[in-house]
Amino acid sequence: MPKLNNTQLIKEEAHRLGFSFVGFSKADFLEEEAPRLEKWLQDKQHGEMSYMENHFDMRLDPRILVEGSKSVISLLYNYYTDKLQADPTAPKISTYAYGEDYHFVVKHKLKTLLYFIEEKIGKVDARVFTDSAPVLEKAWAKKAGLGWVGKNANLINKNQGSYFFIAEIILDLDLEYDSPVQDYCGTCTKCIDACPTGAIIQPYVVDGSKCISYFTIELKEAIPQEVKGKIDDWMFGCDICQAVCPWNSFSLQHNEPAFNPHPDLLSMTKGDWEDLQEDTFKELFRKSAVKRTKFEGLKRNITFLKR
Repeated sequence: MPKLNNTQLIKEEAHRLGFSFVGFSKADFLEEEAPRLEKWLQDKQHGEMSYMENHFDMRLDPRILVEGSKSVISLLYNYYTDKLQADPTAPKISTYAYGEDYHFVVKHKLKTLLYFIEEKIGKVDARVFTDSAPVLEKAWAKKAGLGWVGKNANLINKNQGSYFFIAEIILDLDLEYDSPVQDYCGTCTKCIDACPTGAIIQPYVVDGSKCISYFTIELKEAIPQEVKGKIDDWMFGCDICQAVCPWNSFSLQHNEPAFNPHPDLLSMTKGDWEDLQEDTFKELFRKSAVKRTKFEGLKRNITFLKR
């Protein structure tokens, strides 16, 4: 019974810390993902994200990443909000970046959960991750029964949709494992039809090099002129393929204060953004993931959106 008891203990503490869903899977080679990842890289669908080419074996086998690991704990942390920018003509920012950088917020909670595990169960060799290492997060969340990977390549949870940050603890502890759930996308193609740049090139395959989030965050060079007028006023990230997904009608408002936007963020007008100065940028995004694109990058994006 220790495996079952330990699993239940971890699950209860994860929920207490604010994680919406938690699941468990055996740390093993991701056989199903290997050919998929290889083809995606060969087809150059990662664009200039050359870091995706690194640590290929490590991405597919957590036992290389964390030596001696036996289990992967997958967790989902909700960031959904129905708050919108007041000016409908203003350049848009993805809702995941409204508040503080999720890397720090979620990782702090993961570390707290790990301390709990060591206090209640015993010393473990473990590492915590949230979009911060060569871990195929959606594959592990799927394996742990937290949802299915939809046609837009996002993890979709049947109860609450896809507005989640995915996180993991990889550790050398045997636990009770969950089973994957079925795919409920059915015949729906709303995400494919809605993508203005045609980044979802076929169901379940996203060409990252065509994605608006790639153009506005990852791409360091000039945004290609051929997507002029197709970016739908997004200046940082994009929520289109999530916003149109019927499963997100079940999304619940997050209750994480750190994810609330800066008081001035949503009231900024189109003119305010076009006149953005570096001091305002630093104040608005002091603890935000938007800092990743830097002031110059965001200004580049805003300038590109001008008609």
